[in-house]
Amino acid sequence: MEHITLLLGIVIVTALVFDFTNGFHDTANAMATTISTGALKPKTAVAMSAVLNLVGAFLSVEVAKTISGGIVNEDGLKTEVIFAALVGAILWNLLTWLVGLPSSSSHALFGGLIGAAVMSMGWSSINGGTVVTKILIPAIAAPLVAGIAATLATRLTYRIGRNTDTKATAKGYRAGQIASAGLVSLAHGTNDAQKTMGIITLALITGGVLNPGANPPMWVIVSAGIAIALGTYLGGWRIIRTMGKGLTDLAPQQGFAAQTSAATAILASSHIGFSLSTTQVCSGAVMGAGLGRKGGVVRWSTATRMFIAWGLTLPAAGLVGAGAEFLTKQGPWGVAVTAALLVTGSAVIWMLSRRNAVDHTNVADDEIGGSPAAEPAGVVTTAIAAVTPPPTGSAVTTSDVDLVKATIPAPTGTVADPARPATV
Repeated sequence: MEHITLLLGIVIVTALVFDFTNGFHDTANAMATTISTGALKPKTAVAMSAVLNLVGAFLSVEVAKTISGGIVNEDGLKTEVIFAALVGAILWNLLTWLVGLPSSSSHALFGGLIGAAVMSMGWSSINGGTVVTKILIPAIAAPLVAGIAATLATRLTYRIGRNTDTKATAKGYRAGQIASAGLVSLAHGTNDAQKTMGIITLALITGGVLNPGANPPMWVIVSAGIAIALGTYLGGWRIIRTMGKGLTDLAPQQGFAAQTSAATAILASSHIGFSLSTTQVCSGAVMGAGLGRKGGVVRWSTATRMFIAWGLTLPAAGLVGAGAEFLTKQGPWGVAVTAALLVTGSAVIWMLSRRNAVDHTNVADDEIGGSPAAEPAGVVTTAIAAVTPPPTGSAVTTSDVDLVKATIPAPTGTVADPARPATV
């Protein structure tokens, strides 16, 4: 610790700030479906997730090794590069949080690191094979695998419970949701907290404090775990609303299937060192669970915006990271300007978020002005919901009946409900 310079200290603090934003940005991964189905109260859910994120941070260091010694070549890497990478990742995290899109904090970090490294040392500084095998391929495969698994699990769940009492099974599945949400939180800690551990370890290696290939010191593991737990406890309410209400409407059975599928995929990837996006995995599982229920629909307008954000994350964070590195390599004044821009940009985004505040009191509301949850389902999804019967044994809600009334014209000679015109 006595060898840590001022710049290295700034980088460590900035990395912990990123870890904090990662926590509140990705709380939705574990708790959105649990909150939306009413299995847990919002504050209870995020508190539980925070504790398990902290525990998960101590279970493995495989992902941290991938970050600290796999993506970029350590030879010639400067501490300023890591600072610039973190600037790009933090600003992208905050921007996507502002608009309520569950983008990948992991890919924001990777994009910032790649962009800053290329600006500093050129394309030869990037280990292309590692980027493809441990970042890009998992980014495509993981949400697909989790989505397919959630679809199959949802259908199996409804088939098994088709002859049982709906209220009794719903209560049991809510209890199962709590357990599976805890598993997702634990898995999130084993994967996402380690990314910050890896980036701090990489900074310590470039600063000469650690030898190349070293494991994260205990103080790094503890600080990263605490930072992500604190961020998780504050709750990324905007993204929780999008995941829980904006993508699809989930019953307890679907929530249980989605969370179990996501946790399995994340834990498996952490074990083999794949640094995948827990956001993408959980989003894929939620959509899969939505499609797995007969009559269930996915709001593809929200999903499309989310897919676009996923595709933009690496290049956008990379561009910001490259711009920040261009400033930092000018010398101490460049580092100071970059830090000032980071603080200013973060403050502006926070002030913009206050115009339409979302917190634990309104996160589960169906309609909040300008939110994705308030969007209409669309012509295709409304038609599917109207003509597809609900699963055998499931309860038909008032909203289901209203949806069918709204989409089927009144018979000739009858008077349509004046309060609800037919949808075209």
